[in-house]
This record gives sequence, structure tokens and C-alpha cells, in this order.
Amino acid sequence: MPTAGYLKRLTRRLTEDLGDVDAERIAEESKATGAQRASDCARGDEVTMHGELRAVETCSRAVKAGVKAEFFDGTDVVLLKWLGRNRIAGLEPGRKLTVRGRVAVQDGHKVIFNPYYELQGADE
Repeated sequence: MPTAGYLKRLTRRLTEDLGDVDAERIAEESKATGAQRASDCARGDEVTMHGELRAVETCSRAVKAGVKAEFFDGTDVVLLKWLGRNRIAGLEPGRKLTVRGRVAVQDGHKVIFNPYYELQGADE
């Protein structure tokens, strides 16, 4: 027979917002890697973070304005910008990666320009 604690956890899982469950999962994965939390990072900090891409925006070949990606580690969103590129193979929404770089603030949002990145397996 299930314990009261088990039923309470099961009920919480079934009634939670899926976004909250996803954020919790990503935050736990990030913490397990020893990476810094995006919510703890401030302008000027040199960081290593682990998370997922929520969105990726590319531009036409003629423009080469850059590639922008919304990175989420379960605690906060950081915009990643690669300047002078029109596409980067492997960068797609849902992809897990580890990024390294210096945090800046642009228009009130955290951003890392031209971050070093390591793509992680899609099923890790």
C-alpha cells in the first residue's frame, strides 16, 4: 500500500505546471554538472553554465548579423549571440549544451557574446 508521502509527491507531480517540471529537471541536470546557475551570474562574471536552448534565431547569408539563441538552465534565461555568423550547425531548440563566456547586460537581459560552447548529446 502506498505511503502518504508517495501519494503527496505523485499528486504534486500530476498537478504541477509542465514548465515548472521542465525547469526543475534542467536545473537538477545543470547542478549535477557543477555548472554555475544563471540566476547567480551578474555582468562581468566569467561563467560556465549547462542548460538547454529554448529558441534559436538565424539570419540570411547576405546579412550575417549573427546567430541568437535563448539559453535556459532551469533558473534564468541568458541570450547567446554569435556575431558575424548566419548559422551554426547543431544549434537548435531543445539541444543541451555547456557554454563559457563573460556575462554582459543588454537591454536589461543577460547576454554572452561569442560564447565557447560544447554540444551535448540530444538524449543525455
